[in-house]
Amino acid sequence: MTQSIAPEADFDAAPTLLDGAKNLTLTAQRCDLAYWFTEVAQGTLAGRGASGHGPDAAVPDFMREDGPLRQALILEFGFRALSEELATRLLAHYVANAPGIPEMEFFATQLMDEARHARVFRNHLVELGVPQDKLFAEIEDMTAEYRRRVLTPVEEFSLDIVRDRKDFYGGVAVFTIVIEGVLAPAAELSERKWGVLDPAAGEISRGTSIDEIRHLVVGSSVLREHLIKVPEYKPRLLEILEGGRKLWNEVPDREYVIHREELFQKGMHQHADLVGDYELWPGVRMLDTTPDERYDAAERWTDEMAESRMTYMGLPVDWLSGPA
Repeated sequence: MTQSIAPEADFDAAPTLLDGAKNLTLTAQRCDLAYWFTEVAQGTLAGRGASGHGPDAAVPDFMREDGPLRQALILEFGFRALSEELATRLLAHYVANAPGIPEMEFFATQLMDEARHARVFRNHLVELGVPQDKLFAEIEDMTAEYRRRVLTPVEEFSLDIVRDRKDFYGGVAVFTIVIEGVLAPAAELSERKWGVLDPAAGEISRGTSIDEIRHLVVGSSVLREHLIKVPEYKPRLLEILEGGRKLWNEVPDREYVIHREELFQKGMHQHADLVGDYELWPGVRMLDTTPDERYDAAERWTDEMAESRMTYMGLPVDWLSGPA
């Protein structure tokens, strides 16, 4: 008997991160431990549990050769591995402070998701030729400045709310709208970029994107339900979101992303015959895009997803374009 997997968790049938985060509705009650074991562990991850990609998704030989393309992917996955590791550690406070069993179970599964993401991003660096015994040191070295300048301020902002103030719903807002909401579009771009050049990396990004859809929409649902029950929490929520937006306007994440995209640009054109007429988005060949255009596209996706989630939660959309 073949198990039927929920469409949003099916590796082949699930929507893109952008479409799913904008259009799907899922709740913590639906996405409990049973859901995670059946739909995620036995669905999304079937045949991909160890590496994040299937056995037929090979790493091309040229991706193991030193050059701008390999360097771009090592930086991207190294930075994402660190981000997911920090997210995992943060989520322990969400599990501890969850107000009910549905929320506790969901955030326990999200903690597992983020830990798995960190693992598959790290392990792909080994598939690219980074020595296993030097992996952690390599990641620490390449990400040290990024951690200090970008991730540490975000981590401290989050811990102040969810650990020190024990504001569970404020913490959900930070994760759903500020952290996941800003980083998720980069995951969408990663999935689109790498599939044609490194099928293994493409599948890894696809699997993590499916998880991120669930994180974004369930987090939005948790906040929506809380605002319906406790409407007086709304000013506090908007205050937190304002602080989060101000924070992201201040951290210098763009320079790190653009540096990777410039390396990707050089490497992509070195393998133009492989990329061919592949379109990064409808009507636009990836070969014809620039680092700035790809970054700006991810920024637009951030705004689109935030607008749809804010509307769903009953929050003012004009807040998105207000003063930073």
